[in-house]
Amino acid sequence: MIGLAKKASKPIASVLAVAITLVAVAIALRVPQALGWALYPQQLVAMILALVLPLAYLTRRAFAFQSGEAVPWYDVVFAALSLATVSYIAIYYQSIVNAVFLSPLQTYLPGSLAIVLLLEVVRRVAGWPLASLIGICLLYALLGEILPGRIQAPDHDWRIVAGYMAIDSNGILGTPLMIAATVVIAFILFGHVLNRSGGSAFFMDAAFHLVGGFRGGAMKISILASGLFGSVSGSAVANVMATGIVTIPIMKRARCSAHKAAAIEAAASTGGQLMPPVMGAAAFLMAEYLGVPYSDVVLAALVPALLYYTALFIQVDLDAAKSGQGSMAPSDRQTGSKVIGGMHFLLAFAVLLYALFVMNWSPERAALASTLSVATTALLFGYSSARPTIIQLLGALISTGHAVVEIVLISAAAGIVIGVLNLTGLGFTMSVILVEIGANNLALLLALCAGLSILLGMGLPTLGVYVLLAALVAPALVKAGIEPMAAHLFVLYFGMLSMITPPVALAVLAAKSIADSSTYRTAATAMKLGWVAYIIPFLFVLSPSLLLSGDLGPMVLTIGGVAMGVWLMSIAIAGYFLSTILPPERLCFALMGAFTLIPANAFTESLYINLVGILGGLALICHHIYRHRLRQQ
Repeated sequence: MIGLAKKASKPIASVLAVAITLVAVAIALRVPQALGWALYPQQLVAMILALVLPLAYLTRRAFAFQSGEAVPWYDVVFAALSLATVSYIAIYYQSIVNAVFLSPLQTYLPGSLAIVLLLEVVRRVAGWPLASLIGICLLYALLGEILPGRIQAPDHDWRIVAGYMAIDSNGILGTPLMIAATVVIAFILFGHVLNRSGGSAFFMDAAFHLVGGFRGGAMKISILASGLFGSVSGSAVANVMATGIVTIPIMKRARCSAHKAAAIEAAASTGGQLMPPVMGAAAFLMAEYLGVPYSDVVLAALVPALLYYTALFIQVDLDAAKSGQGSMAPSDRQTGSKVIGGMHFLLAFAVLLYALFVMNWSPERAALASTLSVATTALLFGYSSARPTIIQLLGALISTGHAVVEIVLISAAAGIVIGVLNLTGLGFTMSVILVEIGANNLALLLALCAGLSILLGMGLPTLGVYVLLAALVAPALVKAGIEPMAAHLFVLYFGMLSMITPPVALAVLAAKSIADSSTYRTAATAMKLGWVAYIIPFLFVLSPSLLLSGDLGPMVLTIGGVAMGVWLMSIAIAGYFLSTILPPERLCFALMGAFTLIPANAFTESLYINLVGILGGLALICHHIYRHRLRQQ
């Protein structure tokens, strides 16, 4: 079959990838404004999409079995058509944007082509779940009038729907794509420059050096490395594949069962989506939705994420003690001198934090400053007797362009979902229905929203999960009186838990493929390890102190109490402290842990419940220590 030869398609793809990165950098640095170009923001992001769509068609095949040397002729046609269609929208945007509801040919024809081309390429890069969701949303916009009751939608002609979705600022060219085309690409560029500079190797080596010498060192290396890498990777599955390929075999060599090794990696990598600064790119969109600085989202997400990883560390530590798993051999650990040689990489993160919190720069400008920092120090100092060349670092422009394809397309697809919700009023209707169901019963509303968030999140990537939940579920929580930041983090947490919760559990599937373990044993163990993520959202809804909001005194008291509760519950779940815990004692640890987890300022009686848990927990610990010493005498 006639197609574009691989030798020809590769340089074309590289040019498109570089163009994507450079246009995104130019937008982040406000180059168009500096040149005096009067452009709508939608025109700028349409330029990015006009480059991403053809790149996706040239590099992603329609079917898994296609692996030939040539790009099929129809993909060349689709690439050219997508470039022409979206470029037309970008160039003529100013003259057609106000004509959407008049449905002239110049709006609905390019709109129809853009939607069809986007839908097909989303199917290729993100799979059937997201593509099917978009298709269902579009059908609802067209046929919602035939549905019964309150979910009935007004009648809409396809010409209006197509123009609105492709051109209006509430559709494809809306906020999700705006964030992806500026902030997210800037952070992904930072990650790729860091990787090419040796930064990823430094973080892995640092994990080996810092925790490899402790009991259960192999498991702790996985948690630390996945947490560090996941905080900037933007994808739980990508995190598993990047770090798991190293950490899972190490854990298996350290006498860790296959399903446990895979579960630890899946749980640790999923936690990376909840750890600042990137948080699966959802943090940037959350700041935009809430109308707050990005730094506020980072601060709010910090304590819950640290509590999550604290629970993981405690559980694997106790499990290692219970199973007699010791530290790694010195020959397998990195020397301190090697790790010290890479300390300059930390300067980039210091620059990022300084730019965000002191200079109050936009996230994309802060990310670009960090990128410049890491590139400069890598060229000066290198890492592990290797120093990247300028050409190697410039290669990050190509790899970044390829890496952002999926997230840009998912963001554009998310715009269709938001557009349908706005056009039909379904988002408002869903919020009202949820609030009515949970009226006068906050616990019921939270439970419903948690279950719905896990269900809607199955099979979807991080950003897609958050966009859907922020539009459908979070407004109901806000209407019920929950602080907006807590409401949005609540749905993000439970959306992310779909990564380790059956039946889909994408992070588990990725990890078990490396470990060659049972899917459901791996998922069950991952859920057990990640138990904090199922509990902590309820806690920060009850007490915003966990989101670093409010006075310092209650904040310290609440965080300290919850941290102790995490310790007590982890002991109960592991069934081990200094020695094996008997079932009655284990039940008592769980009960006192539950009492201690309740924030002291959650409600009127919570302080007394919290005190009972703290005192009871201390008594149990003292009793266990005393009994353990008697046994050793």
